[in-house]
Amino acid sequence: MLSRVADAIYWASCYVERAENVARFVDVSLNLMLESSAHGERDWASLVHTTGDQEFFEKKYGKATPENVTQFLTFDDEYSSSILTSVSRARENARSVRDIISREMWQELNEFYLMVVHAARPGSQPEDLIDFCAKVKRAGIYFEGVTNATLSRGEAYHFANLGRMLERADKTSRILDVKYFLLTPTQTQTQTQDQTQTQTQAQTATPGRGQTQTQAQNGSVAVDHVGWSTLLNSASALQMYRQIWHVTTPAAVSEFLLLDRHFPRSILRCVRRAQESLHSISGAPLGSFESEAERLLGRLRSELDYAKIDEIMELGLHQYVDSLQGQLNEAGSAIQSQFFEF
Repeated sequence: MLSRVADAIYWASCYVERAENVARFVDVSLNLMLESSAHGERDWASLVHTTGDQEFFEKKYGKATPENVTQFLTFDDEYSSSILTSVSRARENARSVRDIISREMWQELNEFYLMVVHAARPGSQPEDLIDFCAKVKRAGIYFEGVTNATLSRGEAYHFANLGRMLERADKTSRILDVKYFLLTPTQTQTQTQDQTQTQTQAQTATPGRGQTQTQAQNGSVAVDHVGWSTLLNSASALQMYRQIWHVTTPAAVSEFLLLDRHFPRSILRCVRRAQESLHSISGAPLGSFESEAERLLGRLRSELDYAKIDEIMELGLHQYVDSLQGQLNEAGSAIQSQFFEF
Protein backbone atom coordinates (compact mmCIF):
# COMPACT_ATOMS: atom_id res chain seq x y z
CA MET A 1 0.00 0.00 0.00
CA LEU A 2 1.25 3.49 -0.86
CA SER A 3 2.28 5.65 2.10
CA ARG A 4 -0.10 8.45 1.12
CA VAL A 5 -3.02 5.98 0.99
CA ALA A 6 -2.17 4.48 4.37
CA ASP A 7 -1.76 7.99 5.78
CA ALA A 8 -5.19 9.10 4.53
CA ILE A 9 -6.97 6.01 5.86
CA TYR A 10 -5.22 6.23 9.23
CA TRP A 11 -6.06 9.91 9.71
CA ALA A 12 -9.63 9.68 8.41
CA SER A 13 -10.35 7.10 11.11
CA CYS A 14 -8.37 9.07 13.68
CA TYR A 15 -10.25 12.32 13.00
CA VAL A 16 -13.67 10.67 13.24
CA GLU A 17 -12.69 9.21 16.60
CA ARG A 18 -11.36 12.59 17.71
CA ALA A 19 -14.62 14.35 16.84
CA GLU A 20 -16.59 11.73 18.76
CA ASN A 21 -14.39 12.04 21.81
CA VAL A 22 -14.37 15.85 21.85
CA ALA A 23 -18.16 15.55 21.94
CA ARG A 24 -17.70 13.33 24.99
CA PHE A 25 -15.48 16.00 26.61
CA VAL A 26 -18.12 18.65 26.08
CA ASP A 27 -20.88 16.30 27.22
CA VAL A 28 -19.08 15.69 30.54
CA SER A 29 -18.90 19.39 31.32
CA LEU A 30 -22.41 20.22 30.12
CA ASN A 31 -23.90 17.52 32.32
CA LEU A 32 -21.85 18.61 35.31
CA MET A 33 -22.86 22.23 34.67
CA LEU A 34 -26.54 21.27 34.73
CA GLU A 35 -26.13 19.09 37.81
CA SER A 36 -23.93 21.41 39.88
CA SER A 37 -24.39 25.12 40.47
CA ALA A 38 -20.74 25.30 41.58
CA HIS A 39 -19.48 24.46 38.08
CA GLY A 40 -17.76 27.72 37.13
CA GLU A 41 -15.07 29.38 35.01
CA ARG A 42 -12.26 27.43 36.64
CA ASP A 43 -13.91 24.18 35.60
CA TRP A 44 -14.32 25.27 31.99
CA ALA A 45 -10.71 26.50 31.93
CA SER A 46 -9.58 23.09 33.14
CA LEU A 47 -11.42 21.50 30.20
CA VAL A 48 -9.39 23.66 27.80
CA HIS A 49 -6.25 22.74 29.73
CA THR A 50 -6.77 19.03 29.09
CA THR A 51 -6.65 19.66 25.32
CA GLY A 52 -3.14 21.09 25.62
CA ASP A 53 -4.20 24.10 23.52
CA GLN A 54 -4.92 26.65 26.25
CA GLU A 55 -2.45 29.16 24.74
CA PHE A 56 -4.36 29.23 21.45
CA PHE A 57 -7.67 29.47 23.31
CA GLU A 58 -6.56 32.34 25.56
CA LYS A 59 -5.16 34.29 22.63
CA LYS A 60 -8.40 34.02 20.66
CA TYR A 61 -11.11 33.92 23.34
CA GLY A 62 -9.58 35.16 26.57
CA LYS A 63 -12.06 34.19 29.26
CA ALA A 64 -13.09 30.55 29.72
CA THR A 65 -16.87 30.96 29.71
CA PRO A 66 -19.20 28.07 28.78
CA GLU A 67 -20.02 29.84 25.50
CA ASN A 68 -16.35 30.37 24.57
CA VAL A 69 -15.20 26.88 25.49
CA THR A 70 -18.04 25.07 23.74
CA GLN A 71 -17.59 27.20 20.60
CA PHE A 72 -13.85 26.48 20.68
CA LEU A 73 -14.29 22.73 20.96
CA THR A 74 -17.24 22.30 18.61
CA PHE A 75 -17.40 24.78 15.74
CA ASP A 76 -14.14 26.77 15.66
CA ASP A 77 -12.81 26.16 12.14
CA GLU A 78 -9.42 27.63 13.11
CA TYR A 79 -8.87 25.11 15.91
CA SER A 80 -7.32 21.90 14.60
CA SER A 81 -9.13 19.58 17.06
CA SER A 82 -12.62 21.06 17.06
CA ILE A 83 -15.45 18.78 16.00
CA LEU A 84 -16.05 20.77 12.80
CA THR A 85 -12.37 20.72 11.79
CA SER A 86 -11.93 17.05 12.67
CA VAL A 87 -14.93 15.91 10.62
CA SER A 88 -13.89 18.14 7.70
CA ARG A 89 -10.39 16.67 7.69
CA ALA A 90 -11.74 13.14 8.00
CA ARG A 91 -13.94 13.71 4.96
CA GLU A 92 -11.05 15.22 2.96
CA ASN A 93 -8.77 12.29 3.75
CA ALA A 94 -11.50 9.78 2.90
CA ARG A 95 -12.24 11.57 -0.40
CA SER A 96 -8.65 10.98 -1.53
CA VAL A 97 -9.00 7.20 -1.04
CA ARG A 98 -12.58 6.63 -2.16
CA ASP A 99 -11.43 3.74 -4.35
CA ILE A 100 -9.93 1.98 -1.30
CA ILE A 101 -12.58 2.41 1.37
CA SER A 102 -16.13 1.11 0.99
CA ARG A 103 -18.96 3.13 -0.51
CA GLU A 104 -20.89 2.82 2.74
CA MET A 105 -18.00 4.38 4.70
CA TRP A 106 -17.89 7.34 2.33
CA GLN A 107 -21.66 7.81 2.52
CA GLU A 108 -21.71 7.65 6.33
CA LEU A 109 -18.88 10.16 6.60
CA ASN A 110 -20.64 12.57 4.22
CA GLU A 111 -23.81 12.42 6.29
CA PHE A 112 -21.75 13.05 9.44
CA TYR A 113 -20.10 16.07 7.83
CA LEU A 114 -23.39 17.57 6.64
CA MET A 115 -24.93 17.15 10.11
CA VAL A 116 -22.05 19.01 11.77
CA VAL A 117 -21.99 21.81 9.18
CA HIS A 118 -25.74 22.32 9.56
CA ALA A 119 -25.39 22.52 13.36
CA ALA A 120 -22.50 25.00 13.21
CA ARG A 121 -24.62 28.11 13.36
CA PRO A 122 -23.65 31.25 15.32
CA GLY A 123 -25.26 31.99 18.66
CA SER A 124 -25.64 28.39 19.87
CA GLN A 125 -25.99 28.19 23.64
CA PRO A 126 -24.03 25.55 25.58
CA GLU A 127 -27.17 23.83 26.85
CA ASP A 128 -28.38 23.48 23.23
CA LEU A 129 -25.35 21.32 22.41
CA ILE A 130 -26.32 18.29 24.49
CA ASP A 131 -28.40 16.85 21.65
CA PHE A 132 -25.66 17.75 19.14
CA CYS A 133 -23.03 15.91 21.20
CA ALA A 134 -25.26 12.84 21.30
CA LYS A 135 -25.57 12.93 17.48
CA VAL A 136 -21.80 13.26 17.07
CA LYS A 137 -21.20 10.28 19.35
CA ARG A 138 -23.73 8.19 17.41
CA ALA A 139 -22.20 9.22 14.07
CA GLY A 140 -18.77 8.11 15.26
CA ILE A 141 -20.16 4.76 16.38
CA TYR A 142 -22.02 4.33 13.07
CA PHE A 143 -18.85 5.02 11.07
CA GLU A 144 -16.90 2.46 13.07
CA GLY A 145 -19.70 -0.07 12.61
CA VAL A 146 -19.84 0.48 8.85
CA THR A 147 -16.05 0.15 8.65
CA ASN A 148 -16.11 -3.14 10.54
CA ALA A 149 -19.00 -4.45 8.44
CA THR A 150 -17.84 -3.46 4.95
CA LEU A 151 -14.02 -3.19 4.83
CA SER A 152 -11.92 -6.28 4.09
CA ARG A 153 -9.42 -7.25 6.79
CA GLY A 154 -6.37 -6.11 4.86
CA GLU A 155 -3.90 -3.27 5.34
CA ALA A 156 -6.58 -0.60 4.86
CA TYR A 157 -8.62 -2.01 7.73
CA HIS A 158 -5.64 -2.31 10.04
CA PHE A 159 -4.43 1.23 9.37
CA ALA A 160 -7.96 2.50 10.07
CA ASN A 161 -8.13 0.45 13.26
CA LEU A 162 -4.64 1.55 14.36
CA GLY A 163 -5.54 5.23 14.04
CA ARG A 164 -8.88 4.75 15.80
CA MET A 165 -7.48 2.78 18.74
CA LEU A 166 -4.58 5.12 19.47
CA GLU A 167 -6.86 8.14 19.31
CA ARG A 168 -9.45 6.44 21.51
CA ALA A 169 -6.88 5.45 24.11
CA ASP A 170 -5.56 9.01 24.24
CA LYS A 171 -9.00 10.54 24.54
CA THR A 172 -10.21 8.05 27.16
CA SER A 173 -7.22 9.11 29.22
CA ARG A 174 -8.14 12.75 28.69
CA ILE A 175 -11.74 12.12 29.74
CA LEU A 176 -10.26 10.82 33.00
CA ASP A 177 -8.19 13.99 33.15
CA VAL A 178 -11.33 16.11 32.75
CA LYS A 179 -12.72 14.36 35.81
CA TYR A 180 -9.49 14.98 37.68
CA PHE A 181 -9.48 18.71 36.90
CA LEU A 182 -13.21 19.27 37.35
CA LEU A 183 -13.80 17.47 40.62
CA THR A 184 -10.88 15.69 42.23
CA PRO A 185 -8.62 18.59 43.34
CA THR A 186 -11.37 20.31 45.34
CA GLN A 187 -12.50 17.03 46.85
CA THR A 188 -8.95 15.97 47.67
CA GLN A 189 -8.28 19.22 49.49
CA THR A 190 -11.54 18.89 51.41
CA GLN A 191 -10.84 15.29 52.35
CA THR A 192 -7.29 16.16 53.48
CA GLN A 193 -8.66 18.92 55.69
CA ASP A 194 -11.27 16.52 57.10
CA GLN A 195 -8.60 13.91 57.81
CA THR A 196 -6.30 16.43 59.50
CA GLN A 197 -9.14 17.73 61.63
CA THR A 198 -10.17 14.18 62.58
CA GLN A 199 -6.61 13.24 63.53
CA THR A 200 -6.32 16.34 65.70
CA GLN A 201 -9.58 15.49 67.42
CA ALA A 202 -8.38 11.92 67.97
CA GLN A 203 -5.26 13.14 69.71
CA THR A 204 -7.17 15.39 72.10
CA ALA A 205 -10.45 13.56 72.65
CA THR A 206 -11.94 10.38 71.24
CA PRO A 207 -15.69 10.98 71.72
CA GLY A 208 -17.52 11.86 68.50
CA ARG A 209 -14.63 10.72 66.29
CA GLY A 210 -16.55 7.96 64.52
CA GLN A 211 -19.50 10.23 63.83
CA THR A 212 -17.23 12.93 62.34
CA GLN A 213 -15.52 10.42 60.05
CA THR A 214 -18.80 8.93 58.89
CA GLN A 215 -20.26 12.34 58.09
CA ALA A 216 -17.17 13.37 56.13
CA GLN A 217 -17.11 10.09 54.20
CA ASN A 218 -20.82 10.19 53.39
CA GLY A 219 -20.51 13.75 52.10
CA SER A 220 -17.57 12.96 49.81
CA VAL A 221 -19.17 9.77 48.47
CA ALA A 222 -22.39 11.61 47.57
CA VAL A 223 -20.54 14.21 45.49
CA ASP A 224 -18.12 11.68 44.04
CA HIS A 225 -20.89 9.33 42.95
CA VAL A 226 -22.51 11.97 40.75
CA GLY A 227 -19.28 13.08 39.15
CA TRP A 228 -17.85 9.65 38.41
CA SER A 229 -21.23 8.32 37.20
CA THR A 230 -21.41 11.25 34.78
CA LEU A 231 -17.92 10.40 33.59
CA LEU A 232 -18.87 6.77 32.96
CA ASN A 233 -22.00 7.81 31.10
CA SER A 234 -20.00 10.15 28.86
CA ALA A 235 -17.77 7.22 27.88
CA SER A 236 -20.82 4.98 27.22
CA ALA A 237 -19.50 2.84 30.05
CA LEU A 238 -22.05 3.17 32.84
CA GLN A 239 -24.13 0.07 32.08
CA MET A 240 -21.08 -2.17 31.48
CA TYR A 241 -19.48 -0.83 34.66
CA ARG A 242 -22.62 -1.64 36.68
CA GLN A 243 -22.43 -5.25 35.54
CA ILE A 244 -19.11 -5.59 37.34
CA TRP A 245 -19.17 -2.99 40.12
CA HIS A 246 -22.10 -2.19 42.42
CA VAL A 247 -20.59 0.96 43.92
CA THR A 248 -19.02 3.98 42.27
CA THR A 249 -15.58 4.95 43.55
CA PRO A 250 -12.68 6.78 41.87
CA ALA A 251 -10.47 3.69 42.05
CA ALA A 252 -13.10 1.34 40.59
CA VAL A 253 -14.01 3.70 37.73
CA SER A 254 -10.36 4.39 36.95
CA GLU A 255 -9.58 0.67 36.92
CA PHE A 256 -12.48 0.02 34.55
CA LEU A 257 -11.51 2.74 32.06
CA LEU A 258 -7.78 2.11 32.29
CA LEU A 259 -7.31 -1.62 32.78
CA ASP A 260 -10.48 -3.54 31.89
CA ARG A 261 -9.60 -6.25 29.36
CA HIS A 262 -13.03 -6.46 27.72
CA PHE A 263 -14.61 -2.99 27.56
CA PRO A 264 -14.03 -1.52 24.04
CA ARG A 265 -13.10 1.97 25.27
CA SER A 266 -10.70 0.99 28.05
CA ILE A 267 -7.13 2.07 27.44
CA LEU A 268 -5.71 -1.43 27.83
CA ARG A 269 -8.20 -2.83 25.33
CA CYS A 270 -7.41 -0.04 22.84
CA VAL A 271 -3.64 -0.52 23.15
CA ARG A 272 -4.02 -4.28 22.67
CA ARG A 273 -6.09 -3.81 19.50
CA ALA A 274 -3.68 -1.17 18.16
CA GLN A 275 -0.74 -3.51 18.76
CA GLU A 276 -2.53 -6.38 16.97
CA SER A 277 -3.21 -4.19 13.92
CA LEU A 278 0.36 -2.88 13.87
CA HIS A 279 1.73 -6.43 13.86
CA SER A 280 -0.76 -7.47 11.16
CA ILE A 281 0.62 -4.67 8.98
CA SER A 282 4.30 -5.40 9.64
CA GLY A 283 4.03 -9.19 9.78
CA ALA A 284 6.10 -9.40 12.96
CA PRO A 285 4.80 -11.92 15.54
CA LEU A 286 3.18 -10.59 18.71
CA GLY A 287 5.63 -10.62 21.58
CA SER A 288 8.50 -9.43 19.37
CA PHE A 289 9.36 -6.18 17.63
CA GLU A 290 11.13 -5.16 14.45
CA SER A 291 10.50 -1.41 14.65
CA GLU A 292 10.45 1.37 17.21
CA ALA A 293 6.66 1.65 16.96
CA GLU A 294 6.24 -2.05 17.80
CA ARG A 295 8.67 -1.74 20.71
CA LEU A 296 6.87 1.28 22.19
CA LEU A 297 3.40 -0.22 21.86
CA GLY A 298 4.58 -3.56 23.23
CA ARG A 299 6.17 -1.89 26.24
CA LEU A 300 3.05 0.16 26.92
CA ARG A 301 0.82 -2.91 26.65
CA SER A 302 3.04 -4.80 29.10
CA GLU A 303 2.93 -1.95 31.60
CA LEU A 304 -0.87 -1.84 31.40
CA ASP A 305 -1.18 -5.64 31.53
CA TYR A 306 0.62 -5.74 34.87
CA ALA A 307 -0.54 -2.45 36.37
CA LYS A 308 -2.47 -2.40 39.66
CA ILE A 309 -5.02 0.29 40.35
CA ASP A 310 -3.99 0.80 43.96
CA GLU A 311 -0.44 1.62 42.82
CA ILE A 312 -1.83 4.02 40.19
CA MET A 313 -4.02 5.83 42.72
CA GLU A 314 -1.13 6.02 45.17
CA LEU A 315 1.08 7.57 42.49
CA GLY A 316 -1.73 9.94 41.53
CA LEU A 317 -4.26 9.43 38.75
CA HIS A 318 -3.35 12.65 36.97
CA GLN A 319 0.38 11.90 37.06
CA TYR A 320 -0.18 8.39 35.72
CA VAL A 321 -2.51 9.56 32.96
CA ASP A 322 -0.07 12.31 31.99
CA SER A 323 2.73 9.75 31.60
CA LEU A 324 0.41 7.45 29.66
CA GLN A 325 -0.46 10.22 27.19
CA GLY A 326 3.24 10.86 26.63
CA GLN A 327 3.83 7.19 25.76
CA LEU A 328 0.88 7.16 23.38
CA ASN A 329 2.25 10.25 21.65
CA GLU A 330 5.66 8.60 21.31
CA ALA A 331 4.09 5.53 19.73
CA GLY A 332 2.05 7.68 17.34
CA SER A 333 5.16 9.61 16.28
CA ALA A 334 7.02 6.35 15.65
CA ILE A 335 4.16 5.06 13.48
CA GLN A 336 4.18 8.33 11.56
CA SER A 337 7.93 8.03 10.92
CA GLN A 338 7.75 4.38 9.93
CA PHE A 339 4.80 4.45 7.54
CA PHE A 340 3.75 7.94 6.52
CA GLU A 341 6.83 10.06 5.88
CA PHE A 342 6.87 10.21 2.11
